[in-house]
Amino acid sequence: MNIKDIESLIKFVQNSGVAEVSLEQKDLKITIRTTHGQMMMASAPTTHVQHFAAAPVAANQVSASAPVAPPAAEKPKGGADESKYITIKSPMIGTFYRTPSPDKPVFVNVGDEIKAGSVLCIIEAMKLFNEIESEVTGKIVKVLVDNSTPVEYDQPLFLVDPS
Repeated sequence: MNIKDIESLIKFVQNSGVAEVSLEQKDLKITIRTTHGQMMMASAPTTHVQHFAAAPVAANQVSASAPVAPPAAEKPKGGADESKYITIKSPMIGTFYRTPSPDKPVFVNVGDEIKAGSVLCIIEAMKLFNEIESEVTGKIVKVLVDNSTPVEYDQPLFLVDPS
């Protein structure tokens, strides 16, 4: 079983509303349980047991391998010509967060002026929270990813107008 198979199984559990799914193969046992909006996954080779806890998962969240649709409310001003904008992409696979913690304000909003080195978001990867800094100076035109959603390596996160 590879990571894509496990992601598909997790996506199935998220979308189906099933409380628990177990899968056994000759050398691997995987159990995925959901409780009150959180997903727990236990994986056990035949010799020992490992437990993994995923971040809280919303019912409408998509798998990391699925494309993420941009929010409809945050359209760039001036029409559909996005070629003049710089795209800031994810440097890693993980979970995208717009805020440093749930009770704090977002790092950047559409229309905010940013400088090189400004923190734009956090990407959580393997329980490490990585601050993603801007490499350009400009104005945020569009946020391309919803808060608390999985992102892939090189996935576009923000559009910036450098002028």
